[in-house]
Amino acid sequence: MEIIEQEPELTRLVHAILDEAKNQGADQAEVSVSVDTGLAVSVRKGELEQVEFNQDKGFGITLYFGQCKGSASTSDSSERAISDTVAAARNIARFTEDDPCNGLADASLSPDRLRDLKLFHPWTIDPDGAAELALTCEAAGLQVDKRLSNSDGAQVTTQQSLRVYGNSHGFVGAYSGTRHGLSCVLIAEDKNGMQRDYWYTVARNARDLEDAVAVGQQAGQRTVERLSPRTAPTGTYPVMFAPPLAAGLIGHLIGAISGGALYRKASFLLDSLGEQVLPEWLSLVEKPHLEGSLGSAQFDSDGVATREKAFVEAGKIASYVLSTYSARKLNMETTGNAGGIYNLDLVGPATPYIDLLGQMDTGLLVTELMGQGVNSVTGDYSRGAAGFWVENGKISYPVAEVTVAGNLRNMYQQLAGMGDDVDYRGNIRAPSMLIDGLTVAGQS
Repeated sequence: MEIIEQEPELTRLVHAILDEAKNQGADQAEVSVSVDTGLAVSVRKGELEQVEFNQDKGFGITLYFGQCKGSASTSDSSERAISDTVAAARNIARFTEDDPCNGLADASLSPDRLRDLKLFHPWTIDPDGAAELALTCEAAGLQVDKRLSNSDGAQVTTQQSLRVYGNSHGFVGAYSGTRHGLSCVLIAEDKNGMQRDYWYTVARNARDLEDAVAVGQQAGQRTVERLSPRTAPTGTYPVMFAPPLAAGLIGHLIGAISGGALYRKASFLLDSLGEQVLPEWLSLVEKPHLEGSLGSAQFDSDGVATREKAFVEAGKIASYVLSTYSARKLNMETTGNAGGIYNLDLVGPATPYIDLLGQMDTGLLVTELMGQGVNSVTGDYSRGAAGFWVENGKISYPVAEVTVAGNLRNMYQQLAGMGDDVDYRGNIRAPSMLIDGLTVAGQS
């Protein structure tokens, strides 16, 4: 049975749980049900290493008695288990204090209707087929260069999920989705030591995955390019972040304008609405209803309808990232972002990647970051890094064991350009980003 066929039964169970919550005296209640099934097949050095199936189901139940809240969960959908879990949530609520910010989102904020965002594309691949694909990927990678001496393996994954949310306002919504992936991790060695790198592809629809041979070759090429790294000169230089790392930089900004950080006063962007934090040429726009996209959703974890919006418009903070609870803590309105953001695009002029390197002239191209040296309260930023030293707009040699440091406020203001190489593999869809004047600590 495909996971999507379980939707009617799970919807019935959500209604039954809400009825049970009412019978046990709850003033308000919400239920979230998740079902996941999947297959992961791993190979290494030409041999099958692991085949893993998963099948998980869980019910999260939250009750409100006045403004006291209690939550409990179960994986058992029997009538007795549901009744016991509701009772457990009720008992927890008895020991919690009143919080005026507790409670369901306003009923008017739920979606009026749900449309198909085309997120569900099951992949009829069996373990043998997945293993063959992974072996093809790994073999293609190892053939790139004779210095590719070892492998951490290749993996094929396919996952189906179904989410049903309902609350005592009468809203019940469901959506199903798929996520498929192929990855390869290789090891190269020369007289100066070993280096590891990888590549991966991920998509809702298996037809949108990169070719297995291409993924392996990309992993192999990236690994070989890292051999015999040097250190970088110490000083203040332009630094260009590769797309996945640029997405992380923007993620720090989104974290700083998220309700939880703001009401706890644990953000370097407190009271920043209307403040210029990015260059005027750059906006951050959320597009949650893109068909077939990895980050799409029609409602958030509170059952609030998602909508397209700008968090940053022409460089200025236009909106915080708020759930129902955090919005109330800040005396604001929810933005429909309980659970995170959905398809965040960087909107602004894009420069071809090669031209962006030329614009940098001499500096550091960062392809890997290490450590957790980001202070969300002050914005201080210091991370171990590896990548490539660029001279006269061209990659000169690989570098390792360097540190890049600055302050996020200054780094955002010093954005000098972004590339045309957008990475669509995450919720933040970012290209390469060039920052002027970061501290690079390498050789003395």
